[in-house]
Amino acid sequence: MGTVRMSRGTWMAVLVSALVIIDQIIKVVVKTNMSIGESVNVFGDWFQICYVENEGMAFGMKFGGVAGKYFLTVFRLVIAGALIWWMSRLVKEDRTARLAGGGAVSHSAGDGTMSHSAEGGTVSGLAGGGAVSHSVKSRRVPAGVMVGLSMVLAGAIGNIIDCLFYGPIWNEAPFMLGKVVDMFYFPIIDTTFPEWLPVIGGHPFKFFTAIFNFADSCVTCGALYLIFFQYSFFAGKK
Repeated sequence: MGTVRMSRGTWMAVLVSALVIIDQIIKVVVKTNMSIGESVNVFGDWFQICYVENEGMAFGMKFGGVAGKYFLTVFRLVIAGALIWWMSRLVKEDRTARLAGGGAVSHSAGDGTMSHSAEGGTVSGLAGGGAVSHSVKSRRVPAGVMVGLSMVLAGAIGNIIDCLFYGPIWNEAPFMLGKVVDMFYFPIIDTTFPEWLPVIGGHPFKFFTAIFNFADSCVTCGALYLIFFQYSFFAGKK
């Protein structure tokens, strides 16, 4: 028996689902076992689980009250939908390029025939006495691009779930007005500037003060990975 290979579209869906499930498990555990503002040290003082809720922007940022919250939720839904559409196009493009394999793929059905050549080739068809021919350009999509986009999509979906459903589920807010649960806190540097420094001397300094969640991490890591390691694909260099 041959080995059954999972299609790229399928494993991307599995990856996105797994990341969203992890994100939601962490949030539900924190929300049901901690009070807002409560923190637990994980590794000393520099890594803490600190339960806070925000209006929906990444890393605890706020945006425009109730109207801004509705706008932000709708904007997230539009972006997630556009990303899903784009990723499906990339999967189809990658499949076309792999089928062609640098050569030609032919297919016949009924009384018509079709031949297909990717990477600058042509598609031609003959059916019902008519002929159609048009050029098609397809290219392989690196697995890293698929992974990076899947991470970004998973992060977006994770926070969208909070906004849409957490309010009604916990009787805290109407549909679409739920708050996003954040918990990861890394105050790596917590010190005071020396007195002899002008202007800032004697003032406290803390880095990193943002509190974020697993979904935020997926978006940030996925986006940075795409920028630094998959830029050539988006620039059309491969």
